[in-house]
Amino acid sequence: MTQVEFIDTSTRDGDQSLWGATGLATADVLAAAPVIDRVGYHALDFTASTFIGISVRFHREDPWRRIRLVSAAMPNTPLGMITTGMRFISWVPAGEDVMALAFRLVARNGIRRLQVVDPSNDPARLRDIAALAHAQGIEEVVLGLTYSISPVHTGEYYAERAAALADCRDMDRFYLKDPGGLLMPAVVRELAPHFRAAAGARSIELHSHCTIGLAPLVYVEGVRAGFHAVHTGCGPLSRGTAQPEVVSTARNLEATGCTHELDLEAQDRVAHQFYALARAKRLPSGGPREFDAAYYKHQLPGGMVTTTQRMLAEIRRPELFEAVLDEVTRVRADMGYPVIVTPVSQFIATQATYNVIDGERWKTVSDETIRYFFGHYGEPPAAVNPDVADRVLSRPGADKLRDLRPITLDGARERFGKRISEEELLLRLTMAGEQVDAMLAARGRPLELAVRDGAARPPLVELLRALEQRPGISYLEMVRGGERVVWRRGE
Repeated sequence: MTQVEFIDTSTRDGDQSLWGATGLATADVLAAAPVIDRVGYHALDFTASTFIGISVRFHREDPWRRIRLVSAAMPNTPLGMITTGMRFISWVPAGEDVMALAFRLVARNGIRRLQVVDPSNDPARLRDIAALAHAQGIEEVVLGLTYSISPVHTGEYYAERAAALADCRDMDRFYLKDPGGLLMPAVVRELAPHFRAAAGARSIELHSHCTIGLAPLVYVEGVRAGFHAVHTGCGPLSRGTAQPEVVSTARNLEATGCTHELDLEAQDRVAHQFYALARAKRLPSGGPREFDAAYYKHQLPGGMVTTTQRMLAEIRRPELFEAVLDEVTRVRADMGYPVIVTPVSQFIATQATYNVIDGERWKTVSDETIRYFFGHYGEPPAAVNPDVADRVLSRPGADKLRDLRPITLDGARERFGKRISEEELLLRLTMAGEQVDAMLAARGRPLELAVRDGAARPPLVELLRALEQRPGISYLEMVRGGERVVWRRGE
């Protein structure tokens, strides 16, 4: 009998795919954290640099405090972060010194696991990022190849790249990431042997979205084909454009003879808390989706679908959504069929929107897209449209971006101050100063739950809240039985 592991995606990918990445404040996650910790997940897909930026910009919350508090409340479940390793918050590429600092800070504040995907599925770059992350204190590095469909992205393409990672000493786990929910059972069966061979004795994980309704079946077939772990969401933060729901996935796998170690009673309590939160904040719950073959044309990830809809609604042009999706297909072909994953997915969706609104293709082009054509985000899998490339790179001001230097730490202390913490320094280096100032001004604000649901906070949450209000206490360690909880105040 196969024992399957689960990675919970609710607080990161679920929030991003269904709630625009802004639905969960620190208090919302912290209230559920002790119960999530009892479910038995291998890890929690917890944050990304985008979420660190949103904590500051949208919630005016200290993102480092968020990591520390939730990490302390979940001693048994490693918190994870996803990254491309090429940027941190800003769209401008980051130098190796900045990424090393970012990895060191997230590890210092409580992130133990890192999922790494590269926009070009470049094995060499993945290997470099894995080594850098381990060197900065990340315990578990999970390298991923992102699934896509194009004339270039064939079974042989994925077999070659998987094989190129087989001897990577810094890869602790290997995973197949399907942000568009495009995998079919036959395809996952075809790819699984290549992932198994590359991983050797290491575990392989499967990540897909329910956007066109296939992910639950893909998970069953993927485990049958040899995947050891699946990524699932909880309650309202599952299904829809997010991941399959954990309890139904567990039941499906049980029906095929698999076992797991999840406490589904504890999981029901987590779902109850998130459903209550969704009602209180008037946030949508993910629901089952019908199969939609049109997604095989544009392949936008779930989060980008909702982001594009919101963007069009904000400019009062929601009726353009279908036209934008059609244009996404043409833009991607012009750009050499890149994998539609952050940050390139944002560039493609934005460019398609410009083309539709302007009524003229490639009339308006963002700086980030110009940088893409200069190769700043890796080599495209196929040749770009030469006419489009000429038009983009001959735009006024394009030459100024040709030799754009990545963000580095050079001179950062002189610019921002020698006495501020490294955590604040990194935020000021990658965000607008007024946004960081607003976050710092709100730093003493107590965490407030959106919903109490008639229940008292767990004692550990109450203790952590009290510690945050006592600046004289900088360190606390609790040991009970075989469990150890450590809390440190940030620098």
